[in-house]
Amino acid sequence: MHETGYIIDREEIAPEEWAVRCELAALYRLVAHFRMTDLIDTHISARVPGDDGHFLINRYGVLFHEMRASDLIKVDQEGNVVDSRLGPDSVNRAGFNIHSAIHGARHDVACVIHTHTSAGIAVSAQEEGLLPISQHALKFYKRLGYHDYEGIALNPNERVRLVRDLGSHMAMILRNHGLLAVGRSIPEAFNQIYFLERACQAQVQALSGGWQLRYPPEDVCLLTAQQSADEFDQQLHILAWNSALRLIRDSERDYRS
Repeated sequence: MHETGYIIDREEIAPEEWAVRCELAALYRLVAHFRMTDLIDTHISARVPGDDGHFLINRYGVLFHEMRASDLIKVDQEGNVVDSRLGPDSVNRAGFNIHSAIHGARHDVACVIHTHTSAGIAVSAQEEGLLPISQHALKFYKRLGYHDYEGIALNPNERVRLVRDLGSHMAMILRNHGLLAVGRSIPEAFNQIYFLERACQAQVQALSGGWQLRYPPEDVCLLTAQQSADEFDQQLHILAWNSALRLIRDSERDYRS
């Protein structure tokens, strides 16, 4: 495991925040488990409960598979690191720009995930975006935003366009860049990114086959999207999250530290 070089004082952290830290660290490890990482250059954030304007994001340089609750850094809406023991370079500036935009505008969102996977980037570079050719893709049928590439997300002015393009959706494709998913909880955000990634993987493989694609009729596409949305009311994403946690059970003591 990595050497943190930073000791967090548990006595200074509310129990509610520590619970979110542990859950977010678990999410980082699951994203690593499913190979959705890009060394240190993607990021996941979560809102601090009961602490309006603050959210947690990864300490820059810590790999996803080694993330711990104590590695997560609290920042405010302006990008300032709350803990004075850490410098401003401890947070990825492009990551802050993307995440702060969404947390600031979407108060229903508790968690934001951004990835650069091969399949996600591939679909983001395809003119038609995500095609309605799989059950996984139909989960996002007419429920997916698109944001044009503007370079590395260091320009604060891009935030208004990120928010506009996401709209009320829970997922978005960042053109020529990657994927983004949000959730009203950490388990919901995980569900969104997992299925969006799988839909992109299926599309890349389908297109590589060289055969004509088959599209379901419009009414079936709309029905499937609604059925997928209904699953959240049935709490199936919680069932899936708890099952996924068993995949990283051996590291639970470490990521909760």
